[in-house]
Amino acid sequence: MAMREISLDEAKKIATSKKLKPGKVKGTNGIQFTKGNNERIQEISWDEFGKLLKDKKLAIYESGGWMKIMARK
Repeated sequence: MAMREISLDEAKKIATSKKLKPGKVKGTNGIQFTKGNNERIQEISWDEFGKLLKDKKLAIYESGGWMKIMARK
């Protein structure tokens, strides 16, 4: 199944269903989804997550319920 770009709203729905939250990797400018139990990941707001995606020219891609953050095509 091919990866397709999804909106932040669609990502929120998938993340919520999987109990994932937006996060920022401590000590870096990396972002990813987290379940909140990783001490290397700081939970951030969806607004901050969306701003970081835009600033870094990243997008969220989905395939079969799996999400990945990659450079915007």
